[in-house]
Amino acid sequence: MRRIGAFLGIVAGLLAWTPLRAQGEIFKCVDDRGKPLYTSDKRDTVGKKCESVSREVVTVVPAAKPGAKSPAGFPRESASDRAASKAKQRDTIERELNQEQGMLSDARKKLSEQEAVRNGDERNYSRVLERLKPYQDTVEVHEKNVEALKRELINLSR
Repeated sequence: MRRIGAFLGIVAGLLAWTPLRAQGEIFKCVDDRGKPLYTSDKRDTVGKKCESVSREVVTVVPAAKPGAKSPAGFPRESASDRAASKAKQRDTIERELNQEQGMLSDARKKLSEQEAVRNGDERNYSRVLERLKPYQDTVEVHEKNVEALKRELINLSR
């Protein structure tokens, strides 16, 4: 019984609130400091000097922005400039790829050297793995960089 009363109270509250929002009346209120406030909620008008501004439903739509057009004399990139830029970009990526492959081979060499070393205090294999982890991480980072640079070269060719 108590739940039904609570449910009916909620329904009554919603029904009482709905007409206030649906009527579409807009009020202009002035507070005690003279600051104007526009509201569609009649409860906000209590204790203020308010007057009805509109009884229609108001829809606010942002103004359309004019399309940004480049000036008539705006410099355009020629086909030869584009080809030169692409060639320069390819050279830079190939240089970075060669450098990254060199760092990858150095990192693999250091990892294999560390795998061959066996310290006396590393009787537990987890300590060996813990010691090798930074070297493995470095190899993994360089491998990912090499893959990314190769993908970039392939995308540049398209």
